[in-house]
Amino acid sequence: MFTLRSLLADETLELRVLVPGPPGALDEPAAWVHNTELPDPSRYVRRRELVLTNGLWSDRVTAAEFVAGVRRAEPAGLVFGLRPECPVTPDDLVRACEEAGVPLLEISAAVPFTAISQAVAAHYTEERQGALVGLVRRGEALATAISQGAGASGVLRVLRRDHELPLAVVDRMGRLLASAGAELEPAQLQTVATGLARRPPPLELDLGAAGRAALYLVGAVGEADAALVCLRPVADLARVEQDALEQAARFLSLEVAKKQAMQAIEQRFAGELLEMVLSGGSRAAEVPGRLRAFGVDADGPLAVWALAFAGADATLPGLAEAAGEFFAAAGVPAVVAGGSQDVVAVLAWRHGERESAPLAERLVATVTGRFPGHRPVVGLGGVVHHSDGLRESLVRSREACRALRQGRPGRAVQTFAELGAHRLLLGMQDAETLRTLSDGVLAPLREHDAGRGADLEATLRAFLDHDGHWSATAAALHVHVNTLRNRLAKITELTGRDVTRTADRVDLFLALQAAGMK
Repeated sequence: MFTLRSLLADETLELRVLVPGPPGALDEPAAWVHNTELPDPSRYVRRRELVLTNGLWSDRVTAAEFVAGVRRAEPAGLVFGLRPECPVTPDDLVRACEEAGVPLLEISAAVPFTAISQAVAAHYTEERQGALVGLVRRGEALATAISQGAGASGVLRVLRRDHELPLAVVDRMGRLLASAGAELEPAQLQTVATGLARRPPPLELDLGAAGRAALYLVGAVGEADAALVCLRPVADLARVEQDALEQAARFLSLEVAKKQAMQAIEQRFAGELLEMVLSGGSRAAEVPGRLRAFGVDADGPLAVWALAFAGADATLPGLAEAAGEFFAAAGVPAVVAGGSQDVVAVLAWRHGERESAPLAERLVATVTGRFPGHRPVVGLGGVVHHSDGLRESLVRSREACRALRQGRPGRAVQTFAELGAHRLLLGMQDAETLRTLSDGVLAPLREHDAGRGADLEATLRAFLDHDGHWSATAAALHVHVNTLRNRLAKITELTGRDVTRTADRVDLFLALQAAGMK
């Protein structure tokens, strides 16, 4: 945009100031010029336009009435054009502008209004050309920064060469990817993450002490994966600054896409590693090489941890990445693989098993901060001295994690050795053995329940959960004790196992536990 002072600086326009208006009015940006002789031009003049007039309205309205109409449009100012019939700007127009606080300029009779229009058009052309040159130059610099691996920080450095704006890049998990001239507290990072989770995400957020911030969305595949945050409200940003921020956000999308692609490849390789560990046999020979590819010494002590959310049947996006970042920050070489129900980490662990729990507690605290409202738990599978023992450690870590997920709130970290003896025994069995044990005992109950809409399996679970107490079980099931006796008798009939005998109760209990572990 141009200003009245920039027009005054052009001597060819032969302008002079009659009324400067409020302080700073001559330096305020103007939008365009508008030539009018209407008695009341307020309906046609846009805000911040410079009004040009020869005063031909003076035979219909007073100068005060004309200026009042102009003022309602909130113009940048007024230019009175002298002419042979009116060689001096009328005093009543000068007084009206002074009283209304409208800047008034006078232009020589020798200079037409078109000269002002041409000067403004030339200014806009030069400004736009400069902006386009800036966009091209900055685009080349941004492309160079991305190609050279400068990352998000490199993008911000390029952007701040032209615009000293407080900037940060925050992803949808609330992680600060880069910052320049801005410091965001954890609560402010979480506010940005919450905003990115909305559909559609907001383009401006209130960040408390940091004030209102403009968000420029960064998306690799359709969704907003991150935001370029400028600690300025959109209204305070010039058009050239907004263009620069939008351009930088597009280049950040390339950086995010590259990072996501790398993470996807790492996750696929990590998932394949777990399949190799679990399948055993010939594929187990590939495990050491895959571990070394991730920087984990396959010949040294190793540990397997399983991470999940208590009370949930699924993980959340970003959990594997959060765990990977934690181990990297802790200086622990690790392979982290995300699954549908848990995240598994294979660690190079040269410490004793006692040192595992404190680090696992720190992992829980980190994940809790990243995923507020969720309760993470970690199962520790123990330390093995070679990759050959990883299968057993993997199974144990997942079983310890499963016990925490299904248990009561309290502990967040547990080793396999701390589980009950029955879980230790069942945890050493493969899935097929567990399925055989479970189906061999419970299949008749499930067939009966499915055919008659009964609840024999649920009744059995409740009876064992209440340690065989008849009245407590009946109360929990909201049935009469006689009804409970009839159901238990039917269970004995179908399974061949008497719920009043300890040995048979053990069979029934193990079958139920195995059903939850398959």
